[in-house]
Amino acid sequence: QVQLVESGGGLVQPGGSLRLSCAASGSIFTIYTMGWYRQAPGKQRELVGTITSGGNTNYAYSVKGRFTISRDNAKNTVYLQMNSLNADDTAVYYCNADGMVGYRYLEVWGQGTLVTVSS
Repeated sequence: QVQLVESGGGLVQPGGSLRLSCAASGSIFTIYTMGWYRQAPGKQRELVGTITSGGNTNYAYSVKGRFTISRDNAKNTVYLQMNSLNADDTAVYYCNADGMVGYRYLEVWGQGTLVTVSS
């Protein structure tokens, strides 16, 4: 079993910053890609960005230049630095990872952490 545990969500004012973390734990998990998704009330879950094991990143157009994804492979942890937040960024943010446990391919989701941007 592999678990992803997110932390760092909360309430922030427009224009503010927040940093989310997501750590993988459990079985020995060779992680390929880690990423962040979000789901706003009444909307579908959407991609925020991803990062490969080699450090290549990909971002949604709506967050490009404001959000930065990084990862610490030794800690099996991915981070999401969010700057210049606005109300449209309000959502539950989910961590995602895929990789191998032994010979078994897994895709795992975290439980989500709420980010609220409001004055």
